[in-house]
Amino acid sequence: MINAYLFVFLVSFISLFIMRKVAKRIGLVDKPNERKHHKGVIPLIGGISIFTTLCIGLLLFFPTSDTLLMYLACAAVLVVLGALDDYFDVSFKIRLIVQTGISLVIIFAGGHSLHHLGFLMGSETIMLSSTASGIITILGVIGAINAFNMVDGIDGLLGGLASVTFAALATVFYYSGNDYLAHVCGLIVIAMVPYIMLNLGFPLGRRFKVFMGDAGSMFIGFTVVWMLIRGSQEPAVIAFKPVTALWLIAIPLMDMATIMIRRVRKGQSPFKPDREHLHHICQRLGLSSYMTLFLICTVALICAFFGIWADLNGVSESVMFFSFLALFGVYFMTISYIWRITTFVHKLFGKRMSVQLQAEISK
Repeated sequence: MINAYLFVFLVSFISLFIMRKVAKRIGLVDKPNERKHHKGVIPLIGGISIFTTLCIGLLLFFPTSDTLLMYLACAAVLVVLGALDDYFDVSFKIRLIVQTGISLVIIFAGGHSLHHLGFLMGSETIMLSSTASGIITILGVIGAINAFNMVDGIDGLLGGLASVTFAALATVFYYSGNDYLAHVCGLIVIAMVPYIMLNLGFPLGRRFKVFMGDAGSMFIGFTVVWMLIRGSQEPAVIAFKPVTALWLIAIPLMDMATIMIRRVRKGQSPFKPDREHLHHICQRLGLSSYMTLFLICTVALICAFFGIWADLNGVSESVMFFSFLALFGVYFMTISYIWRITTFVHKLFGKRMSVQLQAEISK
């Protein structure tokens, strides 16, 4: 597999340079606006490059199966949809319809669904009816796709959080003896490394900067939920408990849930874009982009580590579930009252607040 990893890394790196030139010619670029504060136009081809590279790697180094072809076909549809959204700004209603359609395909054509939730409430596993299973699977697929889409707000964050999740998935698949899916997750991480390097401007500088684009965030979100469903629901694959999935995607999931609840409470659409995500708040508190990236990815890594540790050591699923709910409660309250907390901390330690921070607190 070392040859496969080296091959995927090189192909990913080369494809980024080729595709960024094509993207500039056809206008598949991101331009600064009131929400996007980057400089210059940036090619939106990170996700397309990663998906293309992964397709080549999987078809060359892995045995072909109906399951693999279905995954690649569904992912391809989402990558095309994301690219169209990057180019034409597709309505969120159309995106939801397509994402729902993809969910129905994997449920009815592939037989991949969330049909049990494990022992969340005690000694009996929670089994879902076919109707409930379908609804929850659809919501899970749409939720994962949009959760990873929403965290793509600063350089390196989507790639960093996705790498944490796929590395964690590779770990649990490996310990369960499923080398196949462990290596697939490993290949995804390797395919993302060149993107992360160019996205952060390392080592070639910001001249070669690229963004993931909606094509990439949709592909990553779908791949994550695909792996979570297979790893927690399918008897021949099972590698971890369903509740462990919450810990492997803790930050994207909590950020999405928090932001949507806050938008609804304000009478806004839950899909309305804004600058109220965790990474935006960290920056408005005075953290640099790199410090924000490091902090969020570190917290995500700690959550994933806890999930894996608890799963491997037989911690009760109900304990893991209610611990996650407690964590989410703390997260939600912290984000909701961050400016009051900031005011209290500054008064407690006698610190002077910057003009910008005072403006945020007064909103």
